[in-house]
Amino acid sequence: MLKSKTFVKKTRSGGVMKVVREHYLRDDIWCGSETCTECKQDSPVLQNDACVESNLCSYPHYLVPDTNVVLHQIDVLENPVIRNVIILQTVLQEVRHRSAPVHKRLKDIIHEKEKHFYTFTNEHHRETFIERQPGESANDRNDRAIRVAVKWYSKHLKTLESGPDGLKVVLLTNDQGNKQKAEENGMVAFKFEEYIKSLLANPELVDLLALSNDDKNEITSSKVLFPEHLPLSRIQVGIKSGSYLQGTFRASRDNYLEATVFVQGDGEDSTEVLIQGLQNLNRAVHQDVVAVQLLPRNQWLAPSSVVLQDDGVAKDDDVEENEEEKLRLSAAEAARKPTGKVVGIIKRNWRPFCGMLNVSQIKESTRHLFTPADRRVPRIRIETRQASTLAGQRIMVAIDGWPKNSRYPNGHFVRSLGGAGEKETEQEVLLLEHDVPHQAFSQAVLSFLPKMPWAITPEDMAKREDLRHLTVCSVDPPGCTDIDDALHCRELENGNFEVGVHIADVSHFIRPGNALDKEAANRGTTVYLCGKRIDMVPELLSSNLCSLRSNVERLAFSCIWEINHKAEILKTRFTKSVINSKASLTYAEAQMRIDDTNKTDDITQSLRGLNKLAKILKRQRIENGALTLSSLEVRFHMDSETHDPIDLQTKELM
Repeated sequence: MLKSKTFVKKTRSGGVMKVVREHYLRDDIWCGSETCTECKQDSPVLQNDACVESNLCSYPHYLVPDTNVVLHQIDVLENPVIRNVIILQTVLQEVRHRSAPVHKRLKDIIHEKEKHFYTFTNEHHRETFIERQPGESANDRNDRAIRVAVKWYSKHLKTLESGPDGLKVVLLTNDQGNKQKAEENGMVAFKFEEYIKSLLANPELVDLLALSNDDKNEITSSKVLFPEHLPLSRIQVGIKSGSYLQGTFRASRDNYLEATVFVQGDGEDSTEVLIQGLQNLNRAVHQDVVAVQLLPRNQWLAPSSVVLQDDGVAKDDDVEENEEEKLRLSAAEAARKPTGKVVGIIKRNWRPFCGMLNVSQIKESTRHLFTPADRRVPRIRIETRQASTLAGQRIMVAIDGWPKNSRYPNGHFVRSLGGAGEKETEQEVLLLEHDVPHQAFSQAVLSFLPKMPWAITPEDMAKREDLRHLTVCSVDPPGCTDIDDALHCRELENGNFEVGVHIADVSHFIRPGNALDKEAANRGTTVYLCGKRIDMVPELLSSNLCSLRSNVERLAFSCIWEINHKAEILKTRFTKSVINSKASLTYAEAQMRIDDTNKTDDITQSLRGLNKLAKILKRQRIENGALTLSSLEVRFHMDSETHDPIDLQTKELM
C-alpha cells in the first residue's frame, strides 16, 4: 500500500519548497513475540514468559515506553531488570532527532540480545500508521501513534490461540493526558515512576529515576534564587540584534563564583566575557552554550585572585554576599575585562558525572549532595536510599534539572564505580571524565573480524610487492604487542642507503563504513594507562594480524627512500607490501646491538645505518632552528603484593 507525505520547508535562500515523499505500508511486519504463530518470523525477540515481579502487573507483560520516558529514563532502561520492551519506530525517530547520545545508548540496548528489546516499525505497518489530523501538533500525532500501536499489540496478542493467558502490553508514560486517553481506550497504562516503584524485588531502580517536575518542586525552596532564563525565541532575536552574545561557558576550577564565556567572533577572533556572582552565573554548568548580556562598562570587573571552594554547607545570604564582595574588592585595582551575566541557556552539555556522595548529617534522610570529581561542576542534589552503601565509593550521577529556586541542580544516581582510591576505580573515573570510549567491543563489531586461522592468499600477494627478503626490524618499549611500524636500512651498490618505513596495513581488514570502521573512528586512538591499554581496534587486529611481529608474514604499507650519506633524499616510492620482520627489539636491546662492536649481522648493520642517519637529520633540524622538547617516556615498576611503585624506568634515546 502506498501513501504520500506532503509538507513544505524553508530553503537556505529563504524560499519555500513543497516536498512530496512516498510512504509504503505493509501488512507482513512481525510483532517480535515468541508466542505469535501468525507472524512468520525467523528469530522472535520478545520472550514467552515476560514476567517481572511487580505489584501493579502480576501477569506477563511487554513494556512500551513513550518518547519522554526514553529520553529522561534511559539509565533505568539500561538496567538488566528491564526486559521485553517494544521500542516503536515513532519513538526511535523522535529520540534520534532530540538527543543523539540517548539514541546511541538506546540502539546499544536494542543490540543486547539478553535485554529482549524489539523495534517495531509501526510507521510502515498498515494497521498502525496514522495520518496527522488538521490542527494536530506533531507531538500529539506521535502520542496518538504510540497509543494506536499499543492497541494493535493488545488485540494481536489476545487473538493468538497459543498465547499464554493474561499476556498484556503496558504503556509507560509520564504524560498524564496520554495515560488518560490510553486508559479510556481500554489499554493498560502506568506512569513510569509508578511502575518502577512497583518492582519491589529491585528497590535500587528507584534511585536511577530522573526527577519529574513534581519531584523537582518538592525538594526546592519557595524562595527564588536565580533570574528566569529567557526563552530560546527571545535569545535568538537578541543575538541577531547584538543585545546578547552566544558563547561556551567555562567555569573556574578555583572559584565557584566565577566563570568565563568564550564568544567566537568573525574568523579567528574571539572575546572572553567574565561572569562573577551566583545570580550572574544563573545556573549555567561548565561547557554549556549560553546567551550572555554585557553589563555597562562601569560595572566591568577583573578576574579575582581569591580562591573560593563551595563546601556544600548551607550559607546565609550575607555570607555569600560577603564572598562576592571579596571578588570585587580584590579586583578593584586590576585591569577590567568585559563582564556580563547569563540570561539563557542555548544548549546544555550535561552528562553523567563521576564523584563522591556527601552523606547528609540528618539521620534517615534520603536527600544528599554529590561532589563531582571535576571542580568546575557544581554539587548536585540527589535522592537515594543507598547512602550508607555508597559512602566512600566513586559513583556516577546525572543532572535532571536546575530550578530557579534551588541552590544546586537536581539529579539522580546512575551507578557505582567502586571504592575510592582503588586502582581500577580511579582508572574508570579517569576514562569516564575524559570521555574515552572503553566498553567491550560489541558482537556487531567483532563479526567483521577475519576468521582464524588467517593466512596471506595468492590474490593478496599478486597485488603487493614482496619485501620478505629485506632485513626489517622493529624497536619498541618492553612488553609492546601492538607493533605498528618497522624499519630497514641497507647499503646499495652505488654507496647510497635504502631506508624503508613499513606501517601495518589495517585498511586490508577494515572496510569503510562497516561497524568495525565506525567503532574505530569513534575511539579515534589507542589509549595507554599505567599497566592497561584501551585498543582502538579489537585485539585480534592490534596485537596480532596488524602487529608487525618478528618471523611472521604481515601486510604493510611501505615507504622506501634512496638516501645519500648526507641524509638527503634522492628517490622515494610508496607501495603495498608483504614483509617478514626479522626481530622485535626493545630500546635496550637495539642500543646494545649498536654499541657491541663484535656484532656485524644484518640486523645490527641496519640499526647502525638508521642511527647514523637519524643523528644527521637531528643535527640538521637543530641547525635550522627546530625546538627540542624534553618529554621523557616513563614506566613504573610496581610491587606485586602491595602494588606500590618501586622503580621508575625512562626510555633511553639511542
